[in-house]
Amino acid sequence: MYIIKKTTTKSGLDCAWDGPEWQAAETLELTYFRPEGNSHHPRTQAKLLYNKEGILGIFKVEDRYVRCVSTEYGSPVYKDSCVEFFVRPRLDRGYFNFEFNCGGTLLCNYIIDPERTDGGFRDFAPVSEDDSRRILICHTLPAVIEEEIMEPVQWLLEFFIPFDLLEKYAGKIGPVEGSIWKANFYKCADSSSHPHWVSWQPLSARNFHLPDCFGSICLGTQAG
Repeated sequence: MYIIKKTTTKSGLDCAWDGPEWQAAETLELTYFRPEGNSHHPRTQAKLLYNKEGILGIFKVEDRYVRCVSTEYGSPVYKDSCVEFFVRPRLDRGYFNFEFNCGGTLLCNYIIDPERTDGGFRDFAPVSEDDSRRILICHTLPAVIEEEIMEPVQWLLEFFIPFDLLEKYAGKIGPVEGSIWKANFYKCADSSSHPHWVSWQPLSARNFHLPDCFGSICLGTQAG
């Protein structure tokens, strides 16, 4: 189980992986690479914190073959060099897929039934573009990278998700301190020259939309 520590000092985003607030957070690593990928296994780490307003997260990626061409909200960012946070704040309801390419473009839905259909999923609600603007994003690479960065490069992406945005789609989540949610973390690059798929918790198929494979995250007490 990953413990998310509470912070009263972290507010703005600056992509400072070793910043004083983030030093108090536990680090998790994505280690389960799907066999459908290739020999490129980028090291991907993540941390979470929370405050009274919402969830804060940061990814650090040691990457190569980096591309980024999706710039519109809701576009297929998973084809680019991308990190993703899927979270189910209520065990009796659906989950959110927060997908960020390395240039900071977001794709996000609230998914109740993830069975694939021609329209996406059997039962889901896209998070509106207006609501998406409340999700704050900081990134260290340019918004567009048309020619792949072939050499090794480190990039970071930090985000903030308000609790009340989650409640708008999933319903009341109640007091968060001490609560246990379900989640998984991913890194992919479907349309790069070296496609790969890696997760925090193992997957039974090459499909990130498997809520039964989510792990547990606990919103704990104040960070030291």
